[in-house]
Amino acid sequence: MNKPVAIGLQSFSQIRENNCFFVDKTMFIKDWWESNDAVTLITRPRRFGKTLNIDMLDCFFSTKYANRSDLFESLDIWRYEEYRKFQGTYPVIFLSFAKLKSNNANEMKDDFCKVLSELYKEFMSTIYQSTILTDSEKDDFKNMLYKIDIERSSEDAKDAVYILSRILCTHYKKKVIILLDEYDTPLQESWVNEIWDEVVSFMRLFFNSTFKNNKFMYRSVMTGITRVSRESLFSDLNNLKICSMSSEKYQNYFGFTEDEVFEAMNEYGYTNKDEVKSWYDGFTIGNAKDIYNPWSIINFLDEGALKPYWANTSSNSLVSKLIREGSRKLKMDFEKLLNGESVYKTVDEEMVFNQLSENQNAVWSLLVASGYLKINSINDGIYELQIVNHEVMLMFRRLIKEWFGKADDNYSDFISSMLIGDVDEMNEYMNCILKSVISSFDTAQNESDFLAPERFYHGLVLGLLVELQDRYAVLSNRESGFGRYDVMLVPKNKNADKAFIIEFKVVNKNRGEKCLEDALENALKQIDDKNYKQNLIDIGICEDQIVNYGFAFEGKKALIKKG
Repeated sequence: MNKPVAIGLQSFSQIRENNCFFVDKTMFIKDWWESNDAVTLITRPRRFGKTLNIDMLDCFFSTKYANRSDLFESLDIWRYEEYRKFQGTYPVIFLSFAKLKSNNANEMKDDFCKVLSELYKEFMSTIYQSTILTDSEKDDFKNMLYKIDIERSSEDAKDAVYILSRILCTHYKKKVIILLDEYDTPLQESWVNEIWDEVVSFMRLFFNSTFKNNKFMYRSVMTGITRVSRESLFSDLNNLKICSMSSEKYQNYFGFTEDEVFEAMNEYGYTNKDEVKSWYDGFTIGNAKDIYNPWSIINFLDEGALKPYWANTSSNSLVSKLIREGSRKLKMDFEKLLNGESVYKTVDEEMVFNQLSENQNAVWSLLVASGYLKINSINDGIYELQIVNHEVMLMFRRLIKEWFGKADDNYSDFISSMLIGDVDEMNEYMNCILKSVISSFDTAQNESDFLAPERFYHGLVLGLLVELQDRYAVLSNRESGFGRYDVMLVPKNKNADKAFIIEFKVVNKNRGEKCLEDALENALKQIDDKNYKQNLIDIGICEDQIVNYGFAFEGKKALIKKG
């Protein structure tokens, strides 16, 4: 009988106690210990086994798990007798920032205090019953607990782990190991919710107190998705060892290798290895290729169905915001990615969150770090990037559909009307769409600052691509005739479907356009003057099967006409 697959269970002890499916990664303990790095930061995408591995370290070293060698017997680490003596012998401070997701700075600070107060309460009986600690040291513990649990003082909370380290070091006569999971969750959330400056200011103080100036800390490990810049968070923290997706160190310990996946499939009786590879393979860590997301694999082992498990559970709010509000060029690059093509970019793994809006390279760096894009090759500092696998492709398609969620019915009706040439319906639905979702595509504070069509219409193009990909090749800004068209829909079945050329214009008084109608006529005239239909004719599409559309924008109003 196969071992149960414990979906969502990230407790190492519970997995072992219940004899659940487990891929042995315990050699990570040995490799990390022998590295002698003071502070280790390991960045991996979501659901890549970070929390389970951190919990495994806690179970191995923490005094809470003294006399629990049964958890590790039969695993790889237990073959090394010199390591058995470490099990359950160190004071370990283990905390997670996974729940720090508030959209308000004060609430974020309050939740931060809650995490620390819960940590303190884990050690209450140990501290209060200690015969080694002085009354003064116990009072320090009580006072800090009061400040973070009752007063919710984030100003005092910055020193909470430092003080706890000192007290535990005195009690156990050993320096502490500090484990911090999802260290960057509050930082990502604060950027999405535009409270970055307030949150990062107090988080920086906490990190300096905990990791830079903590003489009672022996070793520590942090995990997260992104590698936040030193300037943002780790100022002067010169004892930090960073192991990112490009690092060879620990490359096989987070994520499943192909051998591990295929061995598990054999164990559970699955034979469709090529399909599983197409859906879930594609990650590269260091020089290790063919790395699979563990969450997808364990769900597949449990259900036996090929579907987007990881993409459905990941938090995509930051990625969605960056693409949706991104420049025309960014959306054009995503068009290529959704068509299965590569893009070529400069990637810097160190994230500067407050540059994400201005620096497009920072966006690509985030997408690589988050596991959405894979690196095919690197030449002279230029990275060839593609969407990782079929599962992630489906995630992006769903994400783009969600942009039009507020106007979902209107958007579907707009596309249907466009395909049959009903311009009156197109105009009605497009103006409804603009009123519903225009603010989602632009960060301008007032209508006069709206950047249409630069951001919105390429969001529309991506939406067309997702909706019509089965029937059309959706192309934009490609050369044809004597210029570059805005959008072209090339039918995959030339006998059944018409082709479409779309040109967008925003009312521009410098071109003598006084109203939407003037811009519209210029759009249709440009399609004819530039002979954009030539590419379609060259591939055998008859002129009477080509439909021209002009789209004119002015603020939150649109006018559409067929040529």
